[in-house]
Amino acid sequence: MDLKNKKFIFLGDSITEGCGTSDLNTKPFHQQLKQMAGLSEAINCGIGGTRIARQGEITNPVVDNDFNMRVDALDNDIDGIVVMGGTNDYGHGQAPLGTFEDRHVFTFYGAMHTLCVNLIRKYVDKTIVFMTPLHRHNEYGQGTWKPEGVEQRPLCEYAQAVREVCEHYSIPVLDLFASGELRGNDWDWCREYMPDGLHPNDKGHKIIADKLQKFLEQL
Repeated sequence: MDLKNKKFIFLGDSITEGCGTSDLNTKPFHQQLKQMAGLSEAINCGIGGTRIARQGEITNPVVDNDFNMRVDALDNDIDGIVVMGGTNDYGHGQAPLGTFEDRHVFTFYGAMHTLCVNLIRKYVDKTIVFMTPLHRHNEYGQGTWKPEGVEQRPLCEYAQAVREVCEHYSIPVLDLFASGELRGNDWDWCREYMPDGLHPNDKGHKIIADKLQKFLEQL
């Protein structure tokens, strides 16, 4: 795929928003990609704290504005969309992981199915790509903020759910969880690229931008 002069939306959470970078206008991965690949527009639709799965009740109109709630408002006139989420579903969402058979928005699996279908219907002839969540500190349930009574599953199972559901709909996935380079669970690596163990800095976003550019150009 030739990316020059293409218009892309980037739907996600605080990582897509650019939390952890030095400049939201130039340093998030999509803005670095825009400069490197010559995109005409890289529309930042990342909102910190948001999740893919819907919560049982809406208590915060910003954070509880899940990905499916935001699809209708996305620009129709684009060439492609890149979706990245799941780390907040793991970290503080009250919706369970669920199973592949789910088809409702109140589990992660079900919300992934719904999101894929909604995007396919909205962007029939456009490029749709997902990225798995990144490795992070405490990715096996330690130090998360799950509500009492909600089963805590490891982050790797959320990454696997993204892979499985996207494969079902033939949607390409850039597997950042298995890339072997973005090691948010390694504090020595984090000091250089992800100081808080969750949000990449400018250097970390450059790694994502490089990988995403190569991935999209191969489509």
